[in-house]
Amino acid sequence: MSTPSLPAETPPSSAAAPDSRTLLRAVLALGVGGFSIGTGEFVIMGLLPEVARDIGVSIPEAGHVISAYALGVVVGAPVLAVLSAGWGRRALLMALMAVYALGNFASALAPGYASLAGMRLLTGLPHGTYFGVAALVAASLAPPGQRARAVGLVMLGLTSATLVGVPIAATLGQVFGWRAAFVFVGLVALAAVVLVRLGVPAIAPDQGASPLRELGALRRKQVWLTLGIGAIGFGGMFAVFSYIKPTLTEVAGLPLSGVPFVLALFGLGMVAGNLVGSRMADRALMRTIGRLLAWSVAVLVFFVFASHHVATAALATFLLGTVVAIGPALQIRLMDVADDAQTLAAALNHSAFNAANALGAWLGGLAIAQGLGWTSTGWVGALLALAGMGIFAWSLASDRTRGRVAAPGQQAPAR
Repeated sequence: MSTPSLPAETPPSSAAAPDSRTLLRAVLALGVGGFSIGTGEFVIMGLLPEVARDIGVSIPEAGHVISAYALGVVVGAPVLAVLSAGWGRRALLMALMAVYALGNFASALAPGYASLAGMRLLTGLPHGTYFGVAALVAASLAPPGQRARAVGLVMLGLTSATLVGVPIAATLGQVFGWRAAFVFVGLVALAAVVLVRLGVPAIAPDQGASPLRELGALRRKQVWLTLGIGAIGFGGMFAVFSYIKPTLTEVAGLPLSGVPFVLALFGLGMVAGNLVGSRMADRALMRTIGRLLAWSVAVLVFFVFASHHVATAALATFLLGTVVAIGPALQIRLMDVADDAQTLAAALNHSAFNAANALGAWLGGLAIAQGLGWTSTGWVGALLALAGMGIFAWSLASDRTRGRVAAPGQQAPAR
């Protein structure tokens, strides 16, 4: 009697209850990829003066390189998510990290402003799809009621990058030149390719997945409202952090040697916020989103007044990092309202966050260029967070209206 052959890839449904070791191996592998992406995204914010001086532009102009990367994420997340709808998830994750490695090596070789901006845009293309697919994999492997915590563990790679990876890369950039930071990021990305191959189960895409079905997410109102919360409400953090180094050195009077330490505090805040926010989201998702938006407003206003002294500026930078707590909550909300277009919706979460990156960096730089001072970025950020609260209120009102028109005893579809 012949032995039946096993499928090459496991369907997502059969991965619903794996053992804890499988989840741990997968999360660690995915986290290394997130560590590389987080380091690559945030390190340039601590090296803006060096980049600006080397390529011959002002610091606010160099900030446009940050926006170029963010725009790459905004464009790449939906495009790659749709085009790769039929891919096996492990193979897709490996391909995305390989592209990310090559983009960072190319960034290190860029000779001037235009080429660097172009390379950062291309490097940002795989960012959103990687995190979106990684979140789907982690959620599918998680025990019931712990989806946000599993997603938070994947995001821990990104947040721990600001605690460990960014200070290391920033130090390399200050000692060997900013280009060395991108070489470091590329090497970590190559390591992630290997670890994903070894540690992530071969999970097949959802049955019937196709580009057309994924595009169905764009017909749902709640998907757009959730993306709006992230794209606008989360922009406040980037308005401040994009110019954190000159703010700390010129306003607070922090010595240049102390910048890596304060950047590590920002990373510590991100780690703490990510862990706490994911647990809060598993308990009360919508309430968590509202509370964290209000927290963002408070932190950004506090930064304006706290940034004039080293000790309080360091505290404000730590608190700024905790704003990232909203990330896992918005990721799960998108999964809930996307119905069967999971890949695109999950990827678009990071597209929205990097739209926030581009918007925050641009508006913050605009305020500085108008002579309003480095601390004006805090006011810009607070206004963005308040706008995010307005979109959140719109989302709640829309949910309540939809609930009233649904048939008695039936749940209205997520639109």
